[in-house]
Amino acid sequence: MASNPYTSTLLPPSKPQFITTMKTTKPSTKPTLNYASLPLTPTIKTKQHSPHQHFKWNILQRAAAAAFDMLEAALVSHETRIPLPKTSDPRVQISGNFAPVPEQSPNHNLTVVGTIPNCITGVYVRNGANPLYEPISGHHLFDGDGMVHAVSFHGDSVSYSCKLTETHRLVQERETGRPVFPKAIGELHGHFGVVRLVLLYARTLFGLVDPSKGMGVANAGLIYFNNRLLAMSEDDLPYHIRVTTSSDIETVGRYDFFGTLGCAMIAHPKIDPVTGEMFALSYDVVRKPYLKYFKFTKDGKKSPAVDIQLDVPTMMHDFAITENYVVLPDQQVVFKLEEMAKGGSPVVYDNNKMSRFGILSKNATTSDDIIWVDSPETFCFHFWNAWEEPETNEVIVIGSCMNPPDSIFNDNNNNDHLECILSEIRLNLKTGKSTKSPILQGSNHLNLEAGMVNSYKLGRKTRFAYLAIAEPWPKVSGFAKVDLVTRETKKVMYGEERYGGEPFFVPSCSGSEREDDGYVLVFVHDEKMWESELQVINAMTMEMEALVKLPSRVPYGFHGTFIRSEDLAQQV
Repeated sequence: MASNPYTSTLLPPSKPQFITTMKTTKPSTKPTLNYASLPLTPTIKTKQHSPHQHFKWNILQRAAAAAFDMLEAALVSHETRIPLPKTSDPRVQISGNFAPVPEQSPNHNLTVVGTIPNCITGVYVRNGANPLYEPISGHHLFDGDGMVHAVSFHGDSVSYSCKLTETHRLVQERETGRPVFPKAIGELHGHFGVVRLVLLYARTLFGLVDPSKGMGVANAGLIYFNNRLLAMSEDDLPYHIRVTTSSDIETVGRYDFFGTLGCAMIAHPKIDPVTGEMFALSYDVVRKPYLKYFKFTKDGKKSPAVDIQLDVPTMMHDFAITENYVVLPDQQVVFKLEEMAKGGSPVVYDNNKMSRFGILSKNATTSDDIIWVDSPETFCFHFWNAWEEPETNEVIVIGSCMNPPDSIFNDNNNNDHLECILSEIRLNLKTGKSTKSPILQGSNHLNLEAGMVNSYKLGRKTRFAYLAIAEPWPKVSGFAKVDLVTRETKKVMYGEERYGGEPFFVPSCSGSEREDDGYVLVFVHDEKMWESELQVINAMTMEMEALVKLPSRVPYGFHGTFIRSEDLAQQV
């Protein structure tokens, strides 16, 4: 297996060193996960920068920068004497095809096996984590810089490109020549995390870094709204990016909806397919109110935020909408920053807290009328849909319940046995009671985690969901089309040593009333051949229509979207 020697002056000699130009090499042997000594898979090289070459720094700032670097080097030297947990060990988190790749300018006229359906005209874009620099200590997969991969379809021609999103964080670290902002999950835990926050404060005080314009990585979600493609992570404002006429990707900048959005926005806003409105949340881990809800008209005008009163700051990665409501999950994974001072992680599973859902009118201006419904022992990282059943006064929520709930953040020795149970949660608005049941039971159970329903049906009752088969965790060996009525599944498996990511459903443009009339797009990587491809699957037959051979490796990533050509032509 090829090594990945990042060049870093802060790495102790016992760790692989970094070099400088990006080049991906095919492994000579099958990658294995030896947690004690696993190297990163590709050889990653980054642009050469002299540390602290920023021309605006004065003598005092240069001296301060050198002192802070020495302090950080001592911190890293001490920190690396203690084995990192798997959830923050970069040799685990970014090994194999989770490892970063170089940017690619557009590659045109790619090889296509089969026939691209006529309605697949536009661009499929997918986000993911792709750290520019090697982590100097702890690193979680979610910490990496955002990179957008784009496959463009123009008639008989298919193109591919990938580019890093030029966040303020990435631009500053590129100027500095090394990572200087703490990693939100991989580094901010225990006493070392406290020291890193003090270092950030000191560097800010001396003007060496500027966190005032955000420290987000924009690596999780993508949404096309009001003629703008937005890249998002829940720790910052969205970033506006564009797909050019040459099929390239460029960053326009941090987007605050004309000065109306002054807080971070989660990476899973929802667009109502009927009204065109977009609904979103923002959570704060430090100050009350810990949660805010707001919406945007279809032309991008933001409503005043509604403060939602929570007792503790709660992780709210996703939520759901119905025709008339937003469904807010107040679950048991919470933030307790004081745990860092005790040597622990600030992301905590609170066994004493009752999980519950808040049902709030989409048009609410206050949270006075919110209805809270308890749902014991429920933690869904993602929700696939929700709808109302007025005849029973119930809201039905479809999501994947994780067990153990915090296993993707904390090493609790059960991470290799994570369950993602596709569940139907029924919330009775009249009685305040709830029920929860697995949709696939017994031998039919599958770990289903990433995916979607037909976006034209979002917030309304749906029959089908297209979900990644997250086995063996954290890889994806195929995807399932789940019939939410009959509880039957049809599967597409990628084959031996072949894994993919989120299946994205593109509705057909035929005008058919069939909910499953459309196509599923998914990136698949062959770990034996070290090659990647985009598959186009007919959602009705679950048969492959076409396969696009990609010019370079596409790492396993997060969420994507499809923009039709007529919408792309209206980009701002």
